[in-house]
Amino acid sequence: MDLTSILKPEAVKVIANVTSKKRLFQDLGEVARSVHLLSANEATDALQERESLGPTGVGHGVALPHARLKGLDSVAGVFLRLDRPLDFDSVDRQPVDLVFALFAPIDSGVEHLKALALVSRTMRDSKICEKLRANDDPHTLHAILTELQSARAA
Repeated sequence: MDLTSILKPEAVKVIANVTSKKRLFQDLGEVARSVHLLSANEATDALQERESLGPTGVGHGVALPHARLKGLDSVAGVFLRLDRPLDFDSVDRQPVDLVFALFAPIDSGVEHLKALALVSRTMRDSKICEKLRANDDPHTLHAILTELQSARAA
């Protein structure tokens, strides 16, 4: 498993004016609908339900919301870079501006955990986060997120 199989280029967006976690989850649901053909409402509701168990803000401005959904064959990702950091109840109490959401099949088991671990490792890399914050172009952001994977495969 690698990020190129999880994250399609069209699932990477730069979003302005997100004022709440609820609005952020709605934006994630809309991208999941348009790119992965999921129900936007089901995706939004599943993210909010998971978040109610505990915040998915992992620190250093990064959030990794995730949910399991019906109708998926494999793990699918959505990456949003926020123009303005958003309070996210993160573990370090810092606002979030990099959001990598994962949607997994209901019965994905280990596949979901492997994807979450892969995304977590990628987003813990401070150099990658620096590059993500320094760019506004979605295609460039996708390349940054997947370049390490491509380099290792070569």
